[in-house]
Amino acid sequence: MNAPNPLPRRQFASDNYAGVIPEVWEALEHARLGHAPAYGDDPWTDRASDLLREFFETDCEVYFVFNGTAANSLALAALCNSYHSVICHAQAHVETDECGAPEFFSNGTKVLLADGANGKIDPTAVENIVNRRKDIHYPKPRVLSVTQATEMGTVYQPDELAALCDTAKRHHLRLHLDGARLSNALASLGKAPADVTWRLGIDVLCFGGTKIGMPVGEAVIFFNKELAHEFEYRCKQSGQLASKMRFLSAPWIGLLESNAWLKHAQSANACAAELGKGIESIDGVSLLAPVEANACFVQMPEPVAEGLRAKGWKFYGFIANGGARFMCSWDTSLNDVNALLDDIRELTR
Repeated sequence: MNAPNPLPRRQFASDNYAGVIPEVWEALEHARLGHAPAYGDDPWTDRASDLLREFFETDCEVYFVFNGTAANSLALAALCNSYHSVICHAQAHVETDECGAPEFFSNGTKVLLADGANGKIDPTAVENIVNRRKDIHYPKPRVLSVTQATEMGTVYQPDELAALCDTAKRHHLRLHLDGARLSNALASLGKAPADVTWRLGIDVLCFGGTKIGMPVGEAVIFFNKELAHEFEYRCKQSGQLASKMRFLSAPWIGLLESNAWLKHAQSANACAAELGKGIESIDGVSLLAPVEANACFVQMPEPVAEGLRAKGWKFYGFIANGGARFMCSWDTSLNDVNALLDDIRELTR
């Protein structure tokens, strides 16, 4: 068979570009042969669920779905009725990149946008939204959705998360954590996963597997088990109940048993830190936000951005005035970082 050729070099557009980490591939290889019960009634799914309970040091309900859009949207739908609203940052993925899926799966729940520097929600903004109106004509705030690491590549510190959780609980808001890049955030924080999730008051977490190096799959974890009532029916109805569930769950075994998630997250974060340092040393370009996980957001002149694309570099330029995102993946190397920096330096001379 003539297999397609991959891109000629590693890119910085998205950590979704990267392939599969070796530990995950090995776990898939173990699950590949033979027969196993379908729809999650298999030993790999049981083992992966137990590993996640060990990882977070608590009993919790665990579900595996195909992608982050489904994870976030179904989780939010489980927390809301159609007349409720979800508060999130104006740049949050559930607002900007889910094609209306949170509203669709919750039958119309309103998304309300909060401000805050560097992608982080300001607790005062949450207070203002909740207190804006209390009448029956306004969609009743019901959930606070927080992204960790944020869409700007920053990381909430424990005290920042605690302040948001306290604000939410005072106003009887349920707490959803979009953890598409939680591995990178945990690697940055160096804290026990429990200490920055359920112990602070997080009710449900969408834990990203794809961006850290799995081929497909996310975990929806209900720390508040009561909120998981009939969640399996939501998964089935939305086409997220995998018949061969072991191929969604087995990668988590490879990710967690050997601490591969931490090794690869630390590597991606270290590459982003080096890229950030390099950017700061080049005249004419600058960082738009602190580098705290595996992303660099860069302000650069449009001719520089065009020149990089002409040299074959791929990156997202969705931020105004020449802003660009450079995302480091589990397999990004310092050679990749230096090659990119060399081209930026050449184009800014």
